[in-house]
Formats: sequence, C-alpha cells, structure tokens
Amino acid sequence: MNIRLTLNGHRIAATLNDSATARDLAAQLPLTLSLRDFHQAEKIADLPRELSTSGAPEGADPEVGDLAYYAPWNQLATYYRDAPYAAGLVPLGHMADGGAEQLATADEITIEAAP
Repeated sequence: MNIRLTLNGHRIAATLNDSATARDLAAQLPLTLSLRDFHQAEKIADLPRELSTSGAPEGADPEVGDLAYYAPWNQLATYYRDAPYAAGLVPLGHMADGGAEQLATADEITIEAAP
C-alpha cells in the first residue's frame, strides 16, 4: 500500500508491506503523531491502539528509511540511521529517498493513504 508521510511540512512517499501488522496500521489512517528521538537513530511515536502481530517475525534489523512497529511498547518506529537488531520489532515498510533527512529533525508525523 502506498502512503504519504508529512514531516516538517514536506510530503514523503512511503510504502507499507503486505503484513497483518501493516494492514492494521493502514486501517487507522490518517494519523498525526508526536515524535521523540530514540538512541539518535530513530523517531518513535505512541500509537492509539496495539497492532496485530499475527505472522510477524520475532524481530528485525532496521535500516535508514524503514518504518516499523515496536510491539512491546506499542510504538511506531521510523529510522533516520541504521540500528541494530531488536526483538519485538516488526517491519512495516519504507520511506522514499529524502524521508530520513526530514525525519531526523521532525517532531510530528502525519501518515495518510496516498491519493
């Protein structure tokens, strides 16, 4: 599924994968979430409700531009730097080029279905 992120007033294209977790996130769109920095590699945001983790891997090794769900804390995780493997991290999708640069300084994210 194609989605659009708004970071610092810039619209960034992104794609969600076809997992149960990503479909559950898509069902909640549009969302506007407050971001906070975590480990100088990612921005995290609390989600309004838990997402399904049916069929999800036990963890993931995120890269720049990745979108993921951190199930233990019910948070969206968005990456502007590579990060180490994390148990409980479920891949959701990826931002287009340029998204990570905007993400690094953003304090809010809007996620909506792409028109």
